[in-house]
Amino acid sequence: MTAKYFWRGVLVVALSVVLAKPAKAEGYPSGGAIVAAIVGVVAVVVVVAVVVIHKSSEKRTITGCVSSGENGMNVTDDRDKRFYALSGNTAGIKPGDRMTLQGKRTKPKDAGKTLGWETKLVAKDLGVCQL
Repeated sequence: MTAKYFWRGVLVVALSVVLAKPAKAEGYPSGGAIVAAIVGVVAVVVVVAVVVIHKSSEKRTITGCVSSGENGMNVTDDRDKRFYALSGNTAGIKPGDRMTLQGKRTKPKDAGKTLGWETKLVAKDLGVCQL
């Protein structure tokens, strides 16, 4: 679980507690109201946990043509048509081939630099790029 999703969950719980209406002092709530409130809180916690686990377990991939550039290998993503400089485990990556790579996107250190892709493994080698 990443810290980003953890803090989102904490924010949801904190806002739920802060924005909850206080009970009036006209008497004790019935047992059914207490059970309903507990079930509601548990349901929210379960939904948040499932979403966080699902998002964090997604395998991030990029598919595109690999080319060799002056600063190493690049891949052009088929979906967003952006160029990514490859880093990480580049063994088995061949320039001129269309490949699906698992890994994660990295931000450039300078504003003018290309985006980066830190490769963990080659998911598929789809053969030679078609122009």
